[in-house]
Amino acid sequence: MSAGERLRLACITGLGSGLLPLVPGTWGSAVAVLLVVPVWYATAVLGGPRWTVDLLLLAGVLLASHLAVRWGPWAIARWGRADPKAFTLDEVAGQWVALLLAPVSLDAGLWTLTCIVGGQFVLFRVFDVLKPPPARGAEMLPAGWGILVDDLVAGVYANIAGQLLWALTPLAPAVHVGFLAA
Repeated sequence: MSAGERLRLACITGLGSGLLPLVPGTWGSAVAVLLVVPVWYATAVLGGPRWTVDLLLLAGVLLASHLAVRWGPWAIARWGRADPKAFTLDEVAGQWVALLLAPVSLDAGLWTLTCIVGGQFVLFRVFDVLKPPPARGAEMLPAGWGILVDDLVAGVYANIAGQLLWALTPLAPAVHVGFLAA
């Protein structure tokens, strides 16, 4: 296998998470979360603005989405399925959508960050499994689009649900950044 093919396989499988036994989508989402937390803390330590995290998340979503669509046909041919279980780059993109504009400041404590990021992880997995409309229908899109779009929709649902949930919890006073924050 060439270096390019190894890179493509590493990306498509969410750094190999899609090759793990059982629930590969959950492993892919976990990789997405594990990639965000160091960025969060690095931004806080370096004194960067909060929107830097969201800008990096958005760039990640766009890159992961581009690669998912571009490499989707290759993955479908390789694994012989319309939405291969090993393909978890779509979960990475969807999880990052769920975390966009997460309503928590950079100076929030570890407990607050863990609750919100963990909550968004759970919400995304629930919406990804349930696939409420139009997510289920999006699976019928051709090639990489069918692999990707249902996860992006699940990410949007999880984001909205999380924004509402976090505004109503005891964490709300510590949660003062997000599109519902006053």
